[in-house]
Amino acid sequence: MADLTPLLAFRWSPRSFDPEAELTRAEAATLLEAARWAPSVGNRQPWRFALGHRDDETFKRIVVNLPPAEQRWASRASVLVLAAHPRGGHPFAAYDLGQAVAHLTVQATALGLHVRQLTDLDRAGLTADLDLPGNLRPYVVVAVGQLGDPLSLPADLLAEETALRHRRPLGELVLNCENAIG
Repeated sequence: MADLTPLLAFRWSPRSFDPEAELTRAEAATLLEAARWAPSVGNRQPWRFALGHRDDETFKRIVVNLPPAEQRWASRASVLVLAAHPRGGHPFAAYDLGQAVAHLTVQATALGLHVRQLTDLDRAGLTADLDLPGNLRPYVVVAVGQLGDPLSLPADLLAEETALRHRRPLGELVLNCENAIG
């Protein structure tokens, strides 16, 4: 494996968040600031975020719009961040939003936090419950927090949580692998 920065090499997406750990407002602001500095096509910065701390109204409104299976662990995160982008118009808005969420993720890792992203969500419900402008498309929910005890997870999630991480070999990902990496 290439010599990756530990911020990337040790990043992983747990479900076992510590239900007692809290994110400070300064830490939350740092995560959003990292997202703000992400590159975007034409510097459009199309991303929009709604951040809820555990037990506040925004957090609760985000949780209820996740599938019940995901609510079991997502409700234990310190914060939930809804990431959205404008509908129509700019064809690269989703790509740019992904860049912003990636920057947020790397910053979270630098702070000793963990992130797990969810794409299975009730977009119409989130739009209504968070009173989002009609031109915004909720795209992903990002759970952020301190790592918790994996043994506290329901049995059906424990095996996934403790399994070895797997990444496809570069040869499957790079179309001209023999020319690209030797």
